[in-house]
Amino acid sequence: MRIKVGLDIGGSTTKIVGMNEGKIIAREVVKAADPVTSAFGAVGKLINDNSLSVNDIEQINITGVGSGFPQAPILGIKTVVVEEFKATGLGGLYLSGLDHAVVVSMGTGTAYLEAGKNNVRHIIGSGVGGGTLVGMGLALTGTSDAVKLSDIASSGDVLKCDLTIGDITKNAITGLPMNVTASNFGKAADDLSREDKMAGVFNLVYQAIGTVAVMASRQCGLKDIVFTGQLTGLKQCEEYLLPFENLYGVNIIVPDDAVFATALGSCLAEGQDEK
Repeated sequence: MRIKVGLDIGGSTTKIVGMNEGKIIAREVVKAADPVTSAFGAVGKLINDNSLSVNDIEQINITGVGSGFPQAPILGIKTVVVEEFKATGLGGLYLSGLDHAVVVSMGTGTAYLEAGKNNVRHIIGSGVGGGTLVGMGLALTGTSDAVKLSDIASSGDVLKCDLTIGDITKNAITGLPMNVTASNFGKAADDLSREDKMAGVFNLVYQAIGTVAVMASRQCGLKDIVFTGQLTGLKQCEEYLLPFENLYGVNIIVPDDAVFATALGSCLAEGQDEK
């Protein structure tokens, strides 16, 4: 068996995907204290969990903010660096089954890409992303665990936090349903619970990301928008993003394994530099 491996190396978290003959055979998320440890640990875990040997892996393609840290081939295996936007775009297309789409990478911040089979173009980026959600969550609740914050928000009522069109006018506005958000946190009061506040934070982050995604899709003349990255793994993702479909006439896609899109794309891409 000859396997190609893709790594998306973060500061302390690495996503890894193994492919054989164009099919995904393994995927994992590994956390460690630093990028080098998480990268080597991810490859070791993939080998161990799938009863492989080092000789079964023909090449490792690495990308992400930590891709510059390994200074030599990982475990002696040919190791190649892939440009991150290219990896994300190709991964998003593979998971969605599309040939051309806007691909949104929701990480610490958010990147918006126009992705085609032969070219991936960075459209624009935003500082609103997972870092925003976790940072505000820590300030409001004392925890920075995204899954715990998601659970807290699930018990809240976003309508106690946000103003809707129906809150500010009784007259219909063409193209805008009465339940659409008019102002994030526009209704917040002194007695707002932490659950309601977190519901408002999640809505704010996903709506901000979704709004820019729609503008990017219009700039490219595309209706298909593929969402990838860590924030796709939280229960609020589809809840707050899917309403953009009917509101703006776009096609929202949150594919399975979207968390692994960049690692997968690095596996599919041709590398730039060899370690």
